[in-house]
This record gives sequence, C-alpha cells and structure tokens, in this order.
Amino acid sequence: MITQTGHSDLQTAEQPDGQATELLSVANVSLSFGGVQAITDISFNIMKGEVRAIIGPNGAGKTSLLNVINGFYHPQEGVINFRGKQRRRMKPYQAAASGIARTFQNVALFKGMSTLDNIMSGRSLKMHRGFFWQVLHVGPARNEEIRHRKRVEEIIDFLEIAHIRKQPVGRLPYGLQKRVELGRAMAMEPDLLLLDEPMAGMNLEEKEDMSRFIIDLNTEFGTTIALIEHDMGVVMDLADRVVVLDYGKKIADGTPTEVQASQEVIDAYLGVAH
Repeated sequence: MITQTGHSDLQTAEQPDGQATELLSVANVSLSFGGVQAITDISFNIMKGEVRAIIGPNGAGKTSLLNVINGFYHPQEGVINFRGKQRRRMKPYQAAASGIARTFQNVALFKGMSTLDNIMSGRSLKMHRGFFWQVLHVGPARNEEIRHRKRVEEIIDFLEIAHIRKQPVGRLPYGLQKRVELGRAMAMEPDLLLLDEPMAGMNLEEKEDMSRFIIDLNTEFGTTIALIEHDMGVVMDLADRVVVLDYGKKIADGTPTEVQASQEVIDAYLGVAH
C-alpha cells in the first residue's frame, strides 16, 4: 500500500474553520501568439483537495491554459497565484519545484527506459546529494536512492503495474504508458497535479482503471487535481467543479450539474453558437 509522504498540507482540503483553501487562482489571463488569441481574460480558481475539470471543444484553449499554469507559456496579461504567492514568468522546472506536476496529451516518457526508471526520474527534484556522491553510489547517496526507490515501488504497486516494472516503456501498450506517466507525476508528490487528457485513446476498461486511480489519489491522499478531458461521462463522475472554455473564452463555471444544464455550453458543444 502506498503511503503519503512529502507535503503535510496534502492531508486536508480545509482550514481549521471548515472553509476551503484556495490553492491556485488565475485572474484575467490572456495569451496570444502573434495575431492569434489563444486565451482571453480567463479567471477561475482551484481549491485545495478538489478535482477541477477544464473542458471545451477542440481548439478552446484548454492545453494552452495548462501550459500557462505550469510556466511553459507566459501570458501577456493577468496574474496567477499559487499557494498565496503571485507568480511572474515562472519556468516549468520552477513550477515543478514549487509543487506542480504535469502529464501530457501525447505521452512524454523516456521510451528506452524501464517503467521503474521512468517513475524514478520523477524523484529527481527530491534528491539532495551532489553529483560526486551519485557517481560513487556509496554512503549517503546510496541510502538516499534506496529511500526513493522504495517510494517508487509503492507507486508501482498502487498503479498495479508491477508486472511491467522492468520493461522499456516504448514497448508497452498506450494505456499502460499513460499509467506510467501518471506514476512519474505522482513521484513528484505534487500539491497540484495537472492531467492533460489522461484517458485519451483508451478503451472503456482502461478508462475505468484510470478513473479509479484518479479518485483514489484525490480521496485517499488529498491530491488536488486539474484535468482536461473530452469524455463528459468521466468529467461528470470525477469533477467537483468544471470550467468550460470555447474559442479561448470562459463560458461557464460551476458544478458538473450546473455546467451540463447551461444552454451556452450545450450550444458550444453542438456547434449551434458558431
């Protein structure tokens, strides 16, 4: 059984007075590439401990929004606050170090490396011994690696992929590769986990498995999750709140039931508004 370590504030999503804590806020963010406006004046927040879905038709700006949150893109306008601190022009590695992990729409793994080594790479930011000790692989460095490998083995057991732990990920079916990528993100023990279409290309059984892992991550370990997903059934089952984008603008924000009933959302998905 995987055990929760790392950030102690992942244990609860509420303040002592019972009020939910805001983990991240996006305020009036706009992003353009030349003359193309990808995101226009987007504002929403993510509360600690929730599953927050970001949905919309193709080209709505969803992935661009995730890229802004994890520092890959820098918006021309607007402010992002994470854990109460305003961020300006943060790089992806700085976002990772601050507690934001990410998976990608297209699997981004080291294809020649094993499942174990890919997930182990997610522990790199938590390794504190210098290059000299790592090369010698003795004493403190060896003890540190043993501790991190134990954590990785717990993640492998949690994701039920022990049978592929030594296989090169490039030889694995797509659904298992997506599971390995989730494991690598988990290995970072993030405060905020960004999932970009975690179930894209999966069959029904694989989607059910991934949904179960996401639910367990959120409910058992308190991991805050923001995900992009096109399968509306999955969104309605997983999400606490949903923000809807269309052509780079926010058109709805609320509970799954509220969003599902929005005529503007219905029109956007059916193409009526365009």
